Amino acid sequence: MNPSNPIILLTIDVEDWFQVENFKRYIPFSSWPNCESRVEKNTHRILDLLDSVELPMKFKAEGSMLKGNNKQQTTNQEPGHRLHATFFVLGWIAQRLPHLVREIHARGHEVASHGYYHNLCNQESPSALQKDLTDSKRLLEDIIGSPTFGYRAPSFAVNADVLKIIEACGYLYDSSLNSFRMHSRYGKVNISDNAKTGIASQISDTFYELPVSNVKVGTYVLPLGGGGYFRLLPFFLFKKGLETILRNENTCVFYIHPWEVDPDQPRVQGIPMFYRLRHYAGLQKTYSRLSRVIRSFEHCSFLTCAHYIRQIVI
Repeated sequence: MNPSNPIILLTIDVEDWFQVENFKRYIPFSSWPNCESRVEKNTHRILDLLDSVELPMKFKAEGSMLKGNNKQQTTNQEPGHRLHATFFVLGWIAQRLPHLVREIHARGHEVASHGYYHNLCNQESPSALQKDLTDSKRLLEDIIGSPTFGYRAPSFAVNADVLKIIEACGYLYDSSLNSFRMHSRYGKVNISDNAKTGIASQISDTFYELPVSNVKVGTYVLPLGGGGYFRLLPFFLFKKGLETILRNENTCVFYIHPWEVDPDQPRVQGIPMFYRLRHYAGLQKTYSRLSRVIRSFEHCSFLTCAHYIRQIVI
């Protein structure tokens, strides 16, 4: 891989519309089985979009297959190479839709963990968190028959102790740090003193952090990594910000949820206006915006997070 070639780590947090943190007070966990599930259809929309994009041959990502602790690299010189992404799948979803998890894997994307029940990590007891992390990892591995290397915490709610537990559960990397400080749920971990290769910070000899990308302007951090910020920002500003990240860091971590490409999802009644704005604003444009991002940056390599760690760091 050409190290000067810009890299985009496209990540999808696979959860359904009724599982978001802002709705927990209004849609209790006990009611989840009775809610209309739309995650399979929406994930298929994203998968089909990714399959529809043909990257220029000279910028293609090497076809890396990860087996255990070893890497096996192949090079495909044929045109028509499709980009790769990382899908952080919620265990609750995987248990009910194992065929969807297998399809993600079969299409060449990375299957990683988003935990089991979408509980905030920094509000869990150590033993409960360890069980959540271990159970979700084992479930995904049983479904796809391959190791699960990565984890992303719901609402990016991590701290230093949580990272230690994630590592202890056998993950190679975490991708939960978000440097935007004006969101009360986002965790705070100081990794400034850690060794860094590319955007990967080395937490230990066998564990790495891939922070979500934002733009720093002086002492201020502007959220640009995805989600509601992606939907609410004018596209030209988002594009300029992404270009700035790639120019400064050469790599960007971008995230999106399947429910964000679904403008027809059920509306939750009685929620505060702020929550309503954060969840529903821009849904009708998300799919086309995602397509524009991919096509505007088709000169980049679109790698999975595990591939990036293996190629850049190890």
